[in-house]
Amino acid sequence: MGRARGGRLLPVLAALFLALLLVSGCAAEGEDEEGSPVVAAEEPEAPMEDKQKAALYAAIGSFVGKAWNGSGLFPDPCGQTPIQGVSCDLFNGVWYPTVVSIGPVLDNSLQCAPDARFSPQLFDLRRLKSLTFYACFPASNPTTIPPASWDKLSGTLETLEFRSNPGLAGAIPASLGRLASLQSLVLVDNNLTGAVPPELGGLAKLRRLVLSGNGLSGSVPATLGNNNPQLRRLDNEQLLIVDMSKNSLTGSLPPSLGGLKGLLKMDLSNNRLDGRVPPELAGLESLTLLDLRNNSLTGGLPEFVLGMPALQDLLLSSNPLLGGTLMQRGWEKMASLATLDLSNVGLAGTIPESMAAMPRLRFLALDHNRLSGAVPAKLAALPSIGAMYLNGNNLTGALEFSARFYQRMGSRFASWDNPGLCTAETAGGAPTGVAVCKDAQEPPRVGVRDGMDAGGGKPEASSSFPASSSSFGLSGHKVAGLWCLVMVMVL
Repeated sequence: MGRARGGRLLPVLAALFLALLLVSGCAAEGEDEEGSPVVAAEEPEAPMEDKQKAALYAAIGSFVGKAWNGSGLFPDPCGQTPIQGVSCDLFNGVWYPTVVSIGPVLDNSLQCAPDARFSPQLFDLRRLKSLTFYACFPASNPTTIPPASWDKLSGTLETLEFRSNPGLAGAIPASLGRLASLQSLVLVDNNLTGAVPPELGGLAKLRRLVLSGNGLSGSVPATLGNNNPQLRRLDNEQLLIVDMSKNSLTGSLPPSLGGLKGLLKMDLSNNRLDGRVPPELAGLESLTLLDLRNNSLTGGLPEFVLGMPALQDLLLSSNPLLGGTLMQRGWEKMASLATLDLSNVGLAGTIPESMAAMPRLRFLALDHNRLSGAVPAKLAALPSIGAMYLNGNNLTGALEFSARFYQRMGSRFASWDNPGLCTAETAGGAPTGVAVCKDAQEPPRVGVRDGMDAGGGKPEASSSFPASSSSFGLSGHKVAGLWCLVMVMVL
């Protein structure tokens, strides 16, 4: 019995002895000849040029105030003591500031002083890729964008943004057209005035141009179209978003915009544009959003939109001089269309039954026009419909939608203010403001209007709901319908 235990114990003791040898060997490797531990040498931290550090402190200090002690608070801004809103990158083993973002985004974000100004040292940050100012210049501190020195950043700056700066006034400098590496130019909700510089059309790498919510005037530059032979864009460097909404732009849309083959979103709403929608826009095969609301466009509903299969949102409302009629055929081609807003555009004629063939249509607004004739019963069978507005027209005959349809739609269906329209459905549901047909064979046809009355007979107030980089100015009842549908727009 004792031998058996001894036999089992020997391997265990041998393993323990081997482990001790290994530990002692490792410890010996970590000691010098005198038995003192040897500490592995740490790699030296990457340096930062003194000139870049000084330029960073001076540039930020000019915005956040003279009391800001950058060198004392952040002696190593790209290392151990980073500055909120500042990011750095290594170039050849040396730190350079590449991102500067100023504005009340987070609690510890850099925020502008009441007397914020631009410092020349800003343009000495020679590796700067992104520069952003949010709520930095209040109306009490009128400031202009520096007209010069942007060429110093032409090889590096990719993003330039000024958002919500009511004190940022004056013109957009033409020198921004020298930022050859610029991919995103966002100047939103400021107080900029003057014309849109045609030089911006020369930014070959620009993918996003958002100038909404300013006081810009003049025409849309024809240079923005990439059919300029001197501007050869690569497939991965095409302009994707153009948003100049909520300005005071005038004139007609330049046909050259049709050269933006990769464009995804075009928003020129809430301006003073006139003339016809150029047929060259038919070349925008990738376009998902076309928003031209609240202008003075003419020439009727452009038929070429039926050949834009990627289009998801077509918004032309509040162009009362547009006129024309609805196309009687071809709506089935718009397989992606989700929002169609043609209210208050002066449409005449009838509503075609073919409009019921759009499988993804969720929002249909044809209100406040001069449409006549019967309402196609098939519209109720639109598989995705969630809001439909037909009020304020000259529609006649009997509405043949089911009570279940009215119950499902609720306030998101409107057909009142059509004097010759009645409803044949009363059991369990009926549309608001529409009389019950006295005789289904001969529905009432009284009070048919030759045109729209001034008030429209609809108790509504203008409102809006968010979209991409802009807002859709829709009537209050439509806003409720759109929110119900959870319409998400991306810029």
